[in-house]
Amino acid sequence: MYEDTERCVRAVQSKDERFDGWFFTAVVTTGIYCRPSCPVVPPKVENMRFHPSAAAAQAAGFRACKRCRPNASPGSPQWNERADLVARAMRLIADGVVDREGVTGLAARLGYSVRQVERQVYAELGAGPLALARAQRAETARLLVETTRMPMGDVAHAAGFASLRTFNDTVRTVFALTPSELRSRAKGAEQASPGGLSLRLPFRKPLCPDNLFGHLAATAVPGVEEWRDGAYRRTLRLPHGHGVVSLRPTPDHIACRLNLTDLRDLAAATSRCRWLLDLDADPVAVDEQLAADPELAPLVAKNPGRRVPRTTDPDEFAVRAVLGQQVSTAAARTHAARLVLAHGTAIEDREGGLTHLFPLPQDLAGLDPETLAMPKSRRSTLLGLLDALTSGEVDLTVGGDWDRARAQLAGLRGFGPWTVETIAMRALGDPDAFVATDLGIKLAAEALGLPVKPAGLIERAERWRPWRAYAVQYLWATGDHAVNRIPA
Repeated sequence: MYEDTERCVRAVQSKDERFDGWFFTAVVTTGIYCRPSCPVVPPKVENMRFHPSAAAAQAAGFRACKRCRPNASPGSPQWNERADLVARAMRLIADGVVDREGVTGLAARLGYSVRQVERQVYAELGAGPLALARAQRAETARLLVETTRMPMGDVAHAAGFASLRTFNDTVRTVFALTPSELRSRAKGAEQASPGGLSLRLPFRKPLCPDNLFGHLAATAVPGVEEWRDGAYRRTLRLPHGHGVVSLRPTPDHIACRLNLTDLRDLAAATSRCRWLLDLDADPVAVDEQLAADPELAPLVAKNPGRRVPRTTDPDEFAVRAVLGQQVSTAAARTHAARLVLAHGTAIEDREGGLTHLFPLPQDLAGLDPETLAMPKSRRSTLLGLLDALTSGEVDLTVGGDWDRARAQLAGLRGFGPWTVETIAMRALGDPDAFVATDLGIKLAAEALGLPVKPAGLIERAERWRPWRAYAVQYLWATGDHAVNRIPA
């Protein structure tokens, strides 16, 4: 995108917010960089320079605009749409892997050498993994400086900086303000509770919250998730501790309330919440292609901007997918709740009714199959999955390879197309996953005059690629399901 100068110029001149996060505009006469929708008067074309990432603009010597806050724009949708090395690396960087494990750890997770990873990431983004992680740390620091009254030394530590000096230098370089000046400009900053933070999660419009929050609320596991006072709340297992998040839809952002036991987990928690709600999607591109199909066009026109509800923990979702095989949503929730009570980690939630973290696969490794109120075949399927996740035979991590994960899952006993594609859609985040054998999809296909048999429907769905997971959301909307509505 950033190499198409003419298209970028048009986006800047029209202040088109759809392209926020796709590229960044640097202005050589002012030394700042902005998002395309920056409200200031657009600069002259000859003074514009375009960069693929905030880190690349920073590396070129530009500082962030104080008006439009380009670092806080939605992420580029391509990192969630693609499955190549750079996209996998970007998902891992967003999850904080470089801060925790360094570039060596990032490369090890991807299965490539450090040199290969650095070369390919730099070639596409104009900055290496360290620079990208630095830009993310700067944004985390800004959030903490502006929304809390934490001492600056604690902010530096929580944001992932090695020293207070590095923190100060980075903030001055990126924002052209000292941390104290940044805080003094913020309005209403307060420390409401230990670890408590209120954030705004931006997204590209349109966004239809009904299926997104309706699905999460309808499938919520008691103790781990709940719908309370117009917000979806859940517990989070994070690298340095745990947290509780509250996510409430508003017309122009998602209101996010985080309570963390360790503020170093802020970047990872924010990234996982964005992933859960599919907030970095490009709904215009998705809907444009799906609406080209005359059968889907009325569904898209009625409620544009549907997202794919995902998960904050891929292993958790895989376990829940097996528990949900051939049973109702209510029965799946009951099975999951029993596992949580028996094997989950208890936590305290001062603001609601959450009680546990969902158990890890290793927590369930010694599970007595006789305690599971389900058919023997499904017990065997669940135990096989737990063994595969614990041993590393199946890799569902955010930076994993989607095709390899599919093959690994398909090789497990009791894993058919529905389970594999459901996990690919919700846990792996593959935008082209397609559950052709799902009962709701079959009923929708019949109502719309589409082929009902899986083979015929898969062939018909070729025109929806690479957005078949989004087509699933629109097809489900044809039925009177609770997952299509936000609870009253």
